[in-house]
Order: sequence, then structure tokens, then C-alpha cells
Amino acid sequence: MFVRKMTPSQSSLYGEIDDLQDLTFIERPIRRSLKTAEEIDKLTVDEDLNDIERAVYLLSSGEDIQRASVIINLPILVRQNPAETFRRVVPKVREVLHVAGGEMQLAAAGSFLTILQDDIVLIQTHTHSILQIVLLNLDHRDTVVSNAWLETLLSAIDALPKETIRQEILSPLLSKHQLSQSVPARLASCRILGKVVGKFESSIVKKDLLPLVRSLCQDVEYEVRACMCRQLENITRGIGVDHTKAEVLPELVELAQDEASTVRLAAFDTIINLIEMFDSDDRSCVIFPLVKAFCEKCFKGDEAVLASLSFQYGKLCHGLSESFTDEQHLWFLEFYKKLCCLGLQHENGHCESQPYPLELESKYALVRRNCAYNFPAIVLFADPNHFLSELYRTFSSLCHDPEISVRRTAASGFHEVVKLLGPNVHYVHKELITLLQDDSLEVLDALINNLQETLELATSRGEGAGPESKQVNIPDLVPALVAAEQKAASSLHWRVHEKLLQCYSCLPRVVSGDQIYFRFLQRMFSIITNNNVLPVQQEAVRTLCVFLRYNRKQEQRQEIISKLKQELAQGRSYWNRLRYLDLCYITIDLFSKSYFCKHFLTPALELVSDPVANVRYKLCYMLPKLRSTIRPADKHLVQQLEFCVRKLLCREKDKDVMVTLRKTVLELDKMDITEPYHKRHERELLDQKKEKEETLLLEMELLERQQSEAKLAGEKQTDKKQRDSKSGMSGSKGMSVSTLGATPSSSSGKEMRRAKLARSRSLSGHPTTTKMTNSDKTLKVKDSGSCPGSGKSTMLPINASTSSMPVLIRSNTSSSVDHRSNGNKDTQSRKLSVQRKSSSFGMQSGRE
Repeated sequence: MFVRKMTPSQSSLYGEIDDLQDLTFIERPIRRSLKTAEEIDKLTVDEDLNDIERAVYLLSSGEDIQRASVIINLPILVRQNPAETFRRVVPKVREVLHVAGGEMQLAAAGSFLTILQDDIVLIQTHTHSILQIVLLNLDHRDTVVSNAWLETLLSAIDALPKETIRQEILSPLLSKHQLSQSVPARLASCRILGKVVGKFESSIVKKDLLPLVRSLCQDVEYEVRACMCRQLENITRGIGVDHTKAEVLPELVELAQDEASTVRLAAFDTIINLIEMFDSDDRSCVIFPLVKAFCEKCFKGDEAVLASLSFQYGKLCHGLSESFTDEQHLWFLEFYKKLCCLGLQHENGHCESQPYPLELESKYALVRRNCAYNFPAIVLFADPNHFLSELYRTFSSLCHDPEISVRRTAASGFHEVVKLLGPNVHYVHKELITLLQDDSLEVLDALINNLQETLELATSRGEGAGPESKQVNIPDLVPALVAAEQKAASSLHWRVHEKLLQCYSCLPRVVSGDQIYFRFLQRMFSIITNNNVLPVQQEAVRTLCVFLRYNRKQEQRQEIISKLKQELAQGRSYWNRLRYLDLCYITIDLFSKSYFCKHFLTPALELVSDPVANVRYKLCYMLPKLRSTIRPADKHLVQQLEFCVRKLLCREKDKDVMVTLRKTVLELDKMDITEPYHKRHERELLDQKKEKEETLLLEMELLERQQSEAKLAGEKQTDKKQRDSKSGMSGSKGMSVSTLGATPSSSSGKEMRRAKLARSRSLSGHPTTTKMTNSDKTLKVKDSGSCPGSGKSTMLPINASTSSMPVLIRSNTSSSVDHRSNGNKDTQSRKLSVQRKSSSFGMQSGRE
């Protein structure tokens, strides 16, 4: 059979197969049907019975599965025929539930709960029949079943009238709170009390229900005390603020000092929820000492309660802040700092976990995570102006915490902290960089959710005002953003990468255009052409379009557009050509019609000859959108689009493309007819607004270019003056000595000044002609300030930047003074020599 010789491994394998073939399998008889004929006869029901009769028959003599089916479908029967259902079916359900198991009990509880919640029938009509079934099964021995019936009863209370609640519910409730009753019955009494208290007036609650509440608060079982304690909030709101201090507060104080931690925790949560109902005296004299003792006791050894305390801490501080003294305020703030560092040790400015048991370490991490969750509330509690001195180290510790969950929570609330800090946002700039560079992608994901808002606030409210604060933050921010994008791209969580690219659309408002051009644009091109995830590619396309929209340099814009045409519209991969069509969708929304038609429309229409049918299919689908960007005056573009449609109609062979093309042609014919006037007018106004913005960007670019050129010219003039002053340093000593020995006569002084000026020029290392041309240029600039219309020199004061303006103003002033004095060349040479002498004296004194 086998031609080749088998290897040892193959022979061993076939040997095992032969051994398996030697086994004889026992043939078992296959059961042809799941039910026997006798069982099928039992499950068969007469087809002539209506729904009500069939339900009664199945509840009376059917199998358990049939009874359960009737109970599950009870809401449908109530909708169809409520009167007959409650008259004939519900009594049968009550009989069945006496002997039913847990599953049928849960099904019945769910069905009655659906009937009550969906308002299928007016509950007042059949109150008695429903409540009798619910109350009868409330004491079921199975805890799960009894809780299900209890939820049904609590839902029914909202729709029951007062008298029905008093007669049907409160009367049996007064007997169930006794110690002779079971613990589940007393727990049910607590929850029912908390629910019914809102249905009665405060006087009735105080008279009839408060004695029962006090009795349950002092129950021997800690579970009952804790359950009743959590219902005190509803009872307090039922009796009102007037009776809270005398009736409820003593019970809360006693429960807060209970021996069971569960009861203390319930009392603590209830106190926090009721803080606004206590006056300032109660808060400062009763609540604060109670809460302080509770916090200290939890910190020493009750970690389970400490987690709940840390979660409620922000709400607690704000509830009591108005009644705090400075000392109390400081105590709560310091206690919060202790909670933030619980389970950590600080070495060399870094947080490291102490070696605790695993369970205790997880509890401490939960406490620190809750502290990070409450940090914005604590900033508001401590006053944002004191953030640097009071909370900065704590916040830095949370952002550097060894647990990922803590850092993730800190990142989730970072934007809230930035909002509260306002002009002091530069305090947390390092922490923002740290979270952006975090090793965990979960932390980055939490930060990304509000990254746009965070970045805009961090760069617009930095140290100082205006663009200077932005420049302070950018050098560290840009590398961190680049690293975050690379980390997200290298992971398998493409949704995080997509969200981050979406956040990058705010970068034109955060960093400069050059930084976007040199640090982010090439990365966007790489993602578009190389990434394998379509949503990530599309988001990169959108972000790239936003970068292009707000770029202020014409050269960079032209380079980006040409690269888009080359790599996408004319790309070798059809995938890239599809991305160009996606880009056209986005640019239509971002740019004006004229800009789109000028730069993007023609390459899109050229794809009509694309060899891939998917590209032509998408182009056909886009044709109405492209047609909406062409104005009626641009007839050559309209003809170009019509030519593309004719070309497709004549040459297209793909069936799907042809179907889409026919629909597109019909839509193109109806475009000008079906569109309402007001929508067209709104689009025209929006397009005009976009054109104005684009024109404004061009004007801003021209202005910035002129300012930069003027600034460069001013710097060149300053350099020339410095070189002139350095060239005169060699003859400064001779000039100063001759000046000291000069006679005060005017005529000889003029001649001596000319001779010294010529000597100083001849002693310099540069040729005289070069100096003369430099001085001529300087004089031309000076003369231009008072002589308008003198060529290029007249443009310097207009185009000058802020830094070069003072030089031009001084030259204009000196020239105007010279013109007003009507002096001759001797006077000008005298002024120059005086200036040279003053500079030589200054340099000489500096050397001495």
C-alpha cells in the first residue's frame, strides 16, 4: 500500500492506530425520540381550548414544565383578558405555588413584578389577589425566593393607596418585627418600613412607625441593626428636619459606636447622606467628633470600612466644610494625605509598595484608588490657590503610584484638576507628561477620554499669559504625545489608538504649526498607508485634514497636498486610493467649495479609470457629494464630472458598480430640484464663512512673513552697527587723548574733529569704501523715515516686528531733528564725532 519506507515516528503512529482499530465498540441502542408515546399523550392538550382554559387545564393537571410555562406567560394573559385571568388563572397559580419548587417561585415573582411595573392592569382592581400571593410567599424558607417576593412587594408599594398599605402591609408588619420572628422576616420589616414611610404624613410616621424603628435599631442581630440603619435616611426625610435632631440623631450616634463594623459603616454612610439635614451646631459639636473618632478607629485596624470611608471622603468634606474651624479643616486634609499614602513607602521621591499580605495590599490599593477618585473634590475643599503647598506632593504620589488602578483613576480625573487650578495649571505639567508616558495602556486610555480639554487648558492657562506660556509647555509635551501614539500603535488595542488620533485634532490649538509639520504629519501619512485597521486609518485621515486646514504656511500646505495626491490618489495600492476618497469626504466638510475644487476634486474624478472595481464603486457613491461642491459658474468642472459619468456608463462592466451608478445618476438629476431653498442658503453661508477663514489664514501668513523679514532686517542693521563700533575701537584711545588736549575754539575744533574721524577710519582694519557705503546705507534708512515714497527703504517701518521697531523709531527721530535744525555737513560730522567720543569714553572706562 505504501510505496515509501515509513520512518520510525510514522510507524509508531500507525501502530497506535492499529491498536485503536482492534478495539470493539459496544453498540448502544439509539433512542429515536426524546419522549415516549405515553409521555407525549400526557403533554398533549386539546386544540379547541382557548388560552384561559388551556392555562387552567395545565395548572391543574399538567407537568411542572407546563405549569412553569403558564406562570412565565401570565403577563401576556393579563394583557389579553385581565378579568378572566384574575378570576380563573391567578387562584390556580396560588394553589400551585404551595407545592412549587424554587424555580417556579422565582418565575412567579418575576411575572407579578412585570405585571406591577408595566402597569398592565390597574393594580387597585386586583390588589387583594396580588398581595395575598406576595405576602403568603414572603416567608419562604429559601432566601433567594423570599428576596424575590420582597422585591415584588416593594415595587407594588409605589402603586398602592395608603389605606391598602395600612391594612394589608403594616398590620402584619407590626407582628413580624418581634424577636420571635426569624431574621429574614425582621430584615424584610426593615426594608418595608423604609419604603412605606414616604407614603404617610410625618405625624403618622412619628406616632406609628418610629417605635418600630427604634426597636429594630436595637435588635440583637447586627444584620438587622445594619439594615435598619440604612433605612434611616428614608425615615428622616419622611419625618422632616424638625424631628431629625430629637428622633434620628441619637440613634445614629449610638449605631456609629456599635461593636460591629458593618453597623458602623452603615451609620457612617447614613450620616454622610443626611449631612444637609443637620444644622451647623450639630455638625460641629456632634457629627465632627463622631466622624473623627470613626476615621481614627478605621485607620488603625479596620481596612474593610476604610475602603468605604475613602470612597465617601470627598462628599463628607464638602458636607462639613462650612462648619469647620481652621483646625478641623487641617485635620481632615492631613487625614486625606495619610490615606493617599497608605501602604506605600517613599524613597528618593518614588512611591514603592511595602511588603504586605496580598489581601491587605489589595485593600490598601483600593483605598488609594478611592482617594484618587476624590482628589478633585479635595482640591476644591483645600482651595486651589493652596494646591502647591498642600496637595501637589499628594497628587504626584497618586500619579506615580505602583498600582495601575490608582494611576488610571488619577488620569480619569486629571481634566477636573486642570479646570480647578486655572492659571496655576503649570503645577501639574510634569504629572501630565508622566501619565502620557505611563507604561500601562489602561492609564493612557483613561487620560485620552478628556485629553483634548486637558491639553487646551494646560497650554492656554500656563505660567504667564498668551503664547509665552504655550512655549513653556511644548518642549516636553510634544515628545510625550509622540511616544503615547507610538505606544498605542504598537499595542493590540486599536480603539485606544483611534481615540488618541481623534484627540490629536486639537493640536493646532495647542502647539505650533512647525511642530505639527515636522513631528506629526509624517506619522499620519505612515499610519494611513501602513496601518491595517480601517477605523485607525480613517481617523488618521481626518486628523491630517485638520492639520492641513489650520496650517498657516503656503509652502507646507502645497507640499502636503502634493504628497496626498502622490501617495493616496495616485498610490499603487487600491487601499490608499480608497483612503483618498475618504479624505475627500472630510475635506468637503472642513474646507470651502472653491478650495476643495481647486486642490482635491480633479484627482478624485481621475479615479473613474481605476482598475479596481471597489474604487470605482466608492467614487460612484460619492458623485452627488462631489457635485454639491461645484458652483454653477464653474462650467468646466461640471462638464468634467458629466464626462466621468458618461465614461462610467459606457465602459463599466462590474454589476455592483453599474447598479450604484444608475442610482447616482437619478440622484444627480434630482439634486437641484429636491433640495429646499433654506438648506441651500445655509450651506452657502457656511461656505462663505469657510472662505473668509481661509483668506484670513493667508493674510496672517503674509503678515507673519513680513514681520519676520522686517525683524531680520532690523537684526542685520544692529549687527552692522556693532561691527562699526568694533572697528572704531582701535582709534578710540587716540581720539580720547586728542579730545582732552583740544582748545575750545570753534573753527579749529571742527578741523580737528574731521582729521580725527578720518584717522580713526584709516586706522581700522576695513577699507574706507566699505565704511562709506555702510554709512550711506544708514543715512538712507534714516532719510526714509522723513521722506515717504523712497523705494524699498520706505517699507521697513511698516513691516517691522515689535522687537525691531525701537531702532527704526530712533533713526526717524534723529533724522527729523537734523532736518529741523537745517544744519550743514559740518554739523552732522560734529554729531558723529561726539557720538564716537562718547562711545570711546564708555569703552575706555569699561576697560579700566
